[in-house]
Amino acid sequence: MPIFRKKRPVPAPGINTSSLPDIVFMLLFFFMVIGSMRSVDLKVTNSPPYSEESEKLKKQDPVVHIYIGPPIKELQNEMGSAPRIQLDDNFIELEDIGAYIEEKRDELPFGADEKMIVSIKADKSVPNGLISRVKLELRKANALNISYSVVNEEDLLRGK
Repeated sequence: MPIFRKKRPVPAPGINTSSLPDIVFMLLFFFMVIGSMRSVDLKVTNSPPYSEESEKLKKQDPVVHIYIGPPIKELQNEMGSAPRIQLDDNFIELEDIGAYIEEKRDELPFGADEKMIVSIKADKSVPNGLISRVKLELRKANALNISYSVVNEEDLLRGK
């Protein structure tokens, strides 16, 4: 008579984790590319004026941002509350705008400098005279593509 033996349960094979680092790095790169980090620390108050009609800029056009407004509360003791002009992370004087625009043009590839847009992000409390003087300096630097940052009804509903 044959001997019957109970079959022992065969353990399940282990999970192959050799591709796990690839997946983790792929997700990491995905979120690095998708996420945007603010490259400029705002040192001026920036609550843009309201507009009923606005148009978004194209992503592929090179944009230079000029921030105009009173300094933030932390800096008002040393700088006062008069509107200031901020480019990158520095306060500048009106006369330095042309040199800054030329510096930014030199950083762009050949032919892209003609598509460069200067975006004026002014606080709604800034007098029009200061914005006109900034535009005059931009005109002297031959930066004629100018846009203004505004808040429209859609942005207000989203809470921007």
